[in-house]
Amino acid sequence: MEIKRVVVIGSGTMGSGIAAQLCNANIPVTLLDLKTEISQKAKDKIFNSRPPLLIDRSKIDNIKVGNILDDFNVVKDADWIVEAVVERIDIKHNIYEKIFKTRKNGAIVSSNTSSIPIKILSQNLSDEEKKDFCITHFFNPVRYMGLLEIVKSENNDLNKINSLKVFCENLLGKGAIICNDTPGFLGNRVGVYAMQVAMTEAFRMKLSIEEADAVFGRPMGIPKTGVFGLYDLIGIDLMEDVLKSFIKELPKNDEFQKVAQEIPLIKKLIETGYTGRKGKGGFYRMNKAEGKKILEAINLETEKYSISKKIDLKIDKVDLKNLINRKDKYGEYAWSVISKIIIYASSLVPGITDKFNDIDEAMRLGFNWVKGPFEMLKEIGVKNFFERIDSFKNNKFLENLSKSKNENFYGERQLYTNIETLGKIKPKAINVDKNKSAEIYKFEDFNIVEFTTKANTLDYNSMDCLKKATDKPLIIINESMQFSAGVNLSYTMDFVDKGDFKSVEKFIKYFQETCKHLKYSKHPVVSAPSGLTLGGGFEVLVQSNFVASHTNIIVGLVETIVGLVPAGGGCKEMLWRWSQSNEAKKDPDYASLKVFDIIGYAKTATSPVEAEPLKYLKPEDKKIMNRNSLFIECKKILEENSNFKAPNECKFKLSGKPLKEKMIKILEKLYNEKIILDHGVKVGKELANILSGGDTSIDKTLSEDDLFKLELESFMRLIETKQTQERIKHTLATGKPLVN
Repeated sequence: MEIKRVVVIGSGTMGSGIAAQLCNANIPVTLLDLKTEISQKAKDKIFNSRPPLLIDRSKIDNIKVGNILDDFNVVKDADWIVEAVVERIDIKHNIYEKIFKTRKNGAIVSSNTSSIPIKILSQNLSDEEKKDFCITHFFNPVRYMGLLEIVKSENNDLNKINSLKVFCENLLGKGAIICNDTPGFLGNRVGVYAMQVAMTEAFRMKLSIEEADAVFGRPMGIPKTGVFGLYDLIGIDLMEDVLKSFIKELPKNDEFQKVAQEIPLIKKLIETGYTGRKGKGGFYRMNKAEGKKILEAINLETEKYSISKKIDLKIDKVDLKNLINRKDKYGEYAWSVISKIIIYASSLVPGITDKFNDIDEAMRLGFNWVKGPFEMLKEIGVKNFFERIDSFKNNKFLENLSKSKNENFYGERQLYTNIETLGKIKPKAINVDKNKSAEIYKFEDFNIVEFTTKANTLDYNSMDCLKKATDKPLIIINESMQFSAGVNLSYTMDFVDKGDFKSVEKFIKYFQETCKHLKYSKHPVVSAPSGLTLGGGFEVLVQSNFVASHTNIIVGLVETIVGLVPAGGGCKEMLWRWSQSNEAKKDPDYASLKVFDIIGYAKTATSPVEAEPLKYLKPEDKKIMNRNSLFIECKKILEENSNFKAPNECKFKLSGKPLKEKMIKILEKLYNEKIILDHGVKVGKELANILSGGDTSIDKTLSEDDLFKLELESFMRLIETKQTQERIKHTLATGKPLVN
């Protein structure tokens, strides 16, 4: 069945998010609520949302609004009707009665519920109606979270369910996993259990909340919020409601019951208005002292707040073996939490799903885990796991595995999709080379480079792998959330703190050399950005020959924020792109002034559509809704360019001093208006020096190497200043910019 029109009933957070993602896919959607004013307000919120729910604001025209009383007839033209109203069964039943009286024959009807079983939702439906009814549980925010759980029942027309899955994968860009009708489905059942184990074990072992979050975070391949930070983010009161639902729905002997019981401190926090970030605070709170905001954390024993302490476990990468083998309380806590998660997740096979891989993917897509429970088990090792585990009674999965001792039990990844993904092909590929920052794989007749650092930041090792991998056609792509957040500032500051500016200069030169090598390699280079693609990450992308971009990107040159200028060819490439515009052909200063504005303000784009007007991406660059499809699209690009020839080198004609003076006047105006301060002027002047061509004139021709040289010189002059070093250190410590 082809889905051409959709109606979403309920314009709250989830209904609005679903409508917005349908908008992004160019699917006409009508958003209904009790009053048209409510759905119109929701439409306005979608338009102004931050982070944006739309990949292009003009797509808002795909949404029409109305109310349930006057406009319900739109349901008769819809191919899919999504119910996203409040979690009250009586209200939902009334809505379904109206939908099934009005819908056209065969139209799919689904609920976005996260907690009510399908058997209860559909109890008033006829057998014929039940065929077309399912749960489509999207995760919030809908645009950015990859997971969609499609919950089926024994009554469903499976062909229709599969067609809905294909639609949601191909057009909405979702990782759509079909699962059985069990409490919490896949993601929340395991994810909420994991959170509760992490919390209850922290109480039991008398860890501070900062210690627990430091372990149950990046070292385990889990987002840095940790468990207590995540509780605050979601809302402590909302989590309490979620737990009550699980307690009600799950059997009394389910292990979940043990970790879901009410904790007195949580009850106290809710009663006093400490419900998390939306309230007065939660496990963490912001307090003011001497005019400054201070982050405080609650003590789980005394229930008093004190200044939050940063816990550094000295762990840069996910390394579960080393983490659980630590001879300290952190290793003990990590093993206790991880082993319990693995035991619980494996006890759900085949009840929730007979494909244990799907549980891993639900955790990746719905909770942003790097590894799911079964991948954790694979990394720890079957033998090691069973040597340390206490009991796994009535756990069929572990009973069978304990007998087979099969270290290669995992099999193929990402079984839920037929798309040839990076995750699927990596086990089949040949690992050509590997260092601390990146890996090179050979697959068929091309190479793949994957960055492996935190946020995929770039250093000498990253460049080394990129350069080595150009002996064949190359795809630069990552499984992790980010393409690259840019050059590793900590790596650079290690040299700066030692006064070793020669090593900084050597690295930047090698970075430039590598990017130029990518651009003019005899084999094509394709970059596949997703997530953060900033600074140096963008410079790798912009000097690749082809780009296949996920729609969820944050792309741009942001170096000025930390008191630097792009020095890996970013200024050069942006200058070249803008110099090809019609305006630049009439005005020799147009391109430089335009790029001065873009880089000077560190402008970013949050989608390929936003990136094109800035010339961060070109119209011919591929734009992909489903992140899983990035690899196959890159592969197609290589196949289509088997007769690839490297581009000709760029040449520049820039005005020099008169152009630089125009830029300095702009800086002076900004300074007088107090938009920038002293160091902002200095950074701006260095950027102006590059983009004006330095000591040149309009009759001279500059090469790419000339621009690289200007970038390097300006970068080095800035990195040697105390003010830039202060900006970098402040950003590394707080994640926020320093204006000086």
